Amino acid sequence: MLKHLFGKFFIFFVYIPLLLSCSNDDNTGSMQDPEEYVEEPEENNTEQEVIKGDKGSVTYYNKDLVQDGYILVNDPQNVAVYLMDKNADVIFEWDLGDRKIGNDVVLQDDGSLLASLRYNTSEDILFGGYGGQIQIMDKEGTALWDFTYATSEHRTHHDLERLPNGNVLAIVWEKIPQTEATEKGSTHNMDLYLESIIEIDPNTDDIIWEWHSIDHIVQDVDDTKLNFGSILENPQLININFNSNDTGNLMHINGIDYDASNDLIYLSVNYYSEVWVIDHSTTTTSAASHIGGNFDRGGDLVYRFGNPSAYNDQETERIFRNNHHPNLFEPGKLLIFSNGGDLEQSTVYEMQLPHALDQQSVPPNTAPEILWSFTDTELYSDRVSGAVRLPNGNTLITEGDYGIWEVTEDGEVVWKFSGTGFFWRSYYYSKNHPGVKALGL
Repeated sequence: MLKHLFGKFFIFFVYIPLLLSCSNDDNTGSMQDPEEYVEEPEENNTEQEVIKGDKGSVTYYNKDLVQDGYILVNDPQNVAVYLMDKNADVIFEWDLGDRKIGNDVVLQDDGSLLASLRYNTSEDILFGGYGGQIQIMDKEGTALWDFTYATSEHRTHHDLERLPNGNVLAIVWEKIPQTEATEKGSTHNMDLYLESIIEIDPNTDDIIWEWHSIDHIVQDVDDTKLNFGSILENPQLININFNSNDTGNLMHINGIDYDASNDLIYLSVNYYSEVWVIDHSTTTTSAASHIGGNFDRGGDLVYRFGNPSAYNDQETERIFRNNHHPNLFEPGKLLIFSNGGDLEQSTVYEMQLPHALDQQSVPPNTAPEILWSFTDTELYSDRVSGAVRLPNGNTLITEGDYGIWEVTEDGEVVWKFSGTGFFWRSYYYSKNHPGVKALGL
């Protein structure tokens, strides 16, 4: 918050002497001969408007360019999920009772919420963003579906994705005991908590499809262990020794999106500063192998981008330093929030994905094209955050430890919201969205 306030105070103290100086210039001009006096054209400045709403403060910098509509806000710090208007006034808020947010919550077309929730047990896997419980709840907060996946061996976390068939994709931490991890080439000498993806049928609670990262590992440190090979020559595999920490949480996937046209899953891998793309057309059996599916790669990575050093490519430029919220908003186009890490400045990217993905023949080391980006000296959150494209072409950016921005394609900041919370993401909904109508609004 201080970084945003500092900018405002700086502008204030600079503006006053400039105003006095302009006043003196005007007075001098009025003393000139009328025939010599030429009136300067009036600048088209839009006056800022500040509004105090139910959930915080809003600043309109250019109201004419702001996209009207509602914003769904996920605030784990205050255990709150609410729909607000652009004045930060609450339109609808869900009663979560004693439930805590495990980060992602989205409004569905029927007015219900799909929510990742924290499930506390005596065998918790406790990393940031942990969940363990998934619910669909109605507008009164009553659970219509309740699924728990939380033991000492595995736990859902962070993000969810509803598929067109009604099933739910969930990110899962999976415990890999030290003995198994070492046999597969790990040098970490500890239990690991690696990533997997499950698909759940809410009608039966059955897990009908799975993908496990441990099945797609490469290492180049010990030729007597499994998965030995060249990391640079195998970008479809994951270097298990790329990161190290004292928790065993090496990958930390924090976002998931689904490409229905190509049956692909996009994963934001925070600790690798990458997006991984995997083939959902596989069976669970072929997803554990290196063949099968539409791309005939089994569960190996179909595509990856953001940080080539993760597969020992030191020539290609790195783009991300930690990242959140990969989301496809048009065919072949993706928005993502790069937190910035050691740069201490965040950037939002719009990317054109390789057309070869549509032909199921994308070559390794093919970088996406950056179509648009936005950054600002005041835009920085080292955790959470995200961005979505609005109908008018603006971009809604969630800065996790501050609030929400709206910027135009030209990079003009037209609206900001600041609140006392910790904001996972924010989602835009038009006033005639089916889910909004289902709430009776």
